[in-house]
Amino acid sequence: MRNYIFRKFTPALLTALALALALPASLPAADQSDELKLLRDQLRALEQKLLVLERKQEIQDERVAITDKGYTFSSADATNSLRVRGLVQLDSRLFFNDGGSAVNNGFLLRRARTILEGTFGKIYSFQLVPEFGGSSVSILDANLGIAFSKGFQLRAGKFKSPVGLEQLQSDAWALFAERSLVTNLVPNRDLGITAGGDLFNGTVNYTVGAFNGVADGANTTNTDFDNEKDFVARILVTPFRNRIDSPLQGLSLGVAASLGREKTAAALTSGYRSDGQQTFFRYRTTALADGQSWRVAPQASYYNGSFGALAEYVVSTVNVRPGATGAKTELQNKAWQLATGYVLTGEPASYTGVVPANSFSVANNTWGAFEVVARYARFDVDDAAFPLFADPAASATETKSFGLGLNWYLSKSVRATVDYFQTSFDTGGVTPSAAVLRQDEKALITRLQLSF
Repeated sequence: MRNYIFRKFTPALLTALALALALPASLPAADQSDELKLLRDQLRALEQKLLVLERKQEIQDERVAITDKGYTFSSADATNSLRVRGLVQLDSRLFFNDGGSAVNNGFLLRRARTILEGTFGKIYSFQLVPEFGGSSVSILDANLGIAFSKGFQLRAGKFKSPVGLEQLQSDAWALFAERSLVTNLVPNRDLGITAGGDLFNGTVNYTVGAFNGVADGANTTNTDFDNEKDFVARILVTPFRNRIDSPLQGLSLGVAASLGREKTAAALTSGYRSDGQQTFFRYRTTALADGQSWRVAPQASYYNGSFGALAEYVVSTVNVRPGATGAKTELQNKAWQLATGYVLTGEPASYTGVVPANSFSVANNTWGAFEVVARYARFDVDDAAFPLFADPAASATETKSFGLGLNWYLSKSVRATVDYFQTSFDTGGVTPSAAVLRQDEKALITRLQLSF
């Protein structure tokens, strides 16, 4: 734009200067004075136009920003803005000794999202996230926020229920390509409203809300399966957040819980999945949820320099009937995990991902950032679920998993991941009829990710 401005006005400026220099010396003094005054006025007018155009260009630069964090459009006073981001994840899955695998080896478009985020009048915000990955297009997130202050903000619509620590972490920032066994027991996205914010100079974060309620590991189908609602609360404390020199600055401790009443088969999980996304447990098709359900999820994370770790434990309780007339039984399923990561190239680890100090470049001989990760998880199904509510030959009563991985951050936007998972299944001595339970699951999952 500036080049255009100078191309447009430089000839006029040069012409005016040439005329000033070419004034005949023989002209009367009065005529020369008039000519000089006219030229000065023209020069001033051109100068003003040039300044106006430069300022317009500066405003335009402020309104449009294209970075590795997305495309941002904002008003001149910055009270309104629109940000366009994206996430694409292309996976490959390879199962070793997969005679029992229910999932084929191959490539998978795991996620493909356009993320629209905006603000109006500084305090109103919205989010709209369509999902193009999978077998059909769906609306993943659609919500409106009102920020009265840092300590009190409302959010309504469809978004992640604030229970699971790993579940709340962005899909682009998770340590592994797939979340742990624990995530099976917490709700995913639901329809509802929450209030929350940061208190005490950011050391305490709280959220309370009411949702339609979904089964373990489930997303809302945009309808409620009964008249009851789930109430959710979460508090996360980072007590040393503002102590820069403390080795505990990156320590966060929290607990989340949900409470509701569920009725109908839709309130029961459609199945618990392994790291390789194979179903290792499901209820019998005749089983019905009927009664109070609740979850408790203590959680913690710690980041110090290049080291990061997160841990969580979840108890999910549901009341189940074997059929429409059977006696009701309370079942408690439990899971826990510990995941750690270390950035080999020295960049800081964080809950919101790793930013390489230097992007991968053959010309500059730079390689980005490398992170090694490890995880152990355990899942325990209530023994009372067998054999009345679940088939012991088709569902595992206990599952253990460990994973090792390497994350390569080529830039702020591009990441490559290689993960190996090994999962064992216990059917309590019953010979499994389900192929997936007959042997350990050994899966190699790779991912190429673009996130901006």
